[in-house]
Amino acid sequence: MVCLTSAMRLDESENARLEALILRLALGEVGAMGPIYDMTRSSVYAYALSLLKNSFDAEDVIHDSYMRLNASAGSYVPKGKPMAYLLTIVRNLCINRINDSKRSVALGEEDWERLLRADEIPANIEAAEWMSLLNDDERQIILLHAIAGFRHREIAGITGLPLSTVLSKYARALKKLRKHITEDGKGSGAV
Repeated sequence: MVCLTSAMRLDESENARLEALILRLALGEVGAMGPIYDMTRSSVYAYALSLLKNSFDAEDVIHDSYMRLNASAGSYVPKGKPMAYLLTIVRNLCINRINDSKRSVALGEEDWERLLRADEIPANIEAAEWMSLLNDDERQIILLHAIAGFRHREIAGITGLPLSTVLSKYARALKKLRKHITEDGKGSGAV
């Protein structure tokens, strides 16, 4: 069974390092972009893919997100949440892409396999099947909480949903996953 846990979480020192890198970028130090990309690419890709459900669009948004981060780093206000700042950029660009294209492509098995192979995330096709059981909001909340390590209050801020909605959708998603795992007999139901 796959446990979608801390594969992409940033600890306090990594958070501080990311914030310092964004501040260096704001001062025009373009060399800071490489380490920012290395630290955040998995989370950014997973989040964009969860919203867009298309690997090509997600890759385009990733590129645009880092370009936007470079352009807007001067307006970044350090609050100890640099990943939330970056994921807000990603979310806004995804929404723009969805509104511009007015299309939604179902996430294919190949895209989920690619997501699950990204860097440290365990490759397990069962996890892709499990994530396909969730609706868009539930999948987004699970990815932000379980994989990227955001607290529910932070997820509410990133997604624009009320905290109570985030909490209920998270609980509903876990219930769906537990039910599916238990029914298939592939696990103990612990998600």
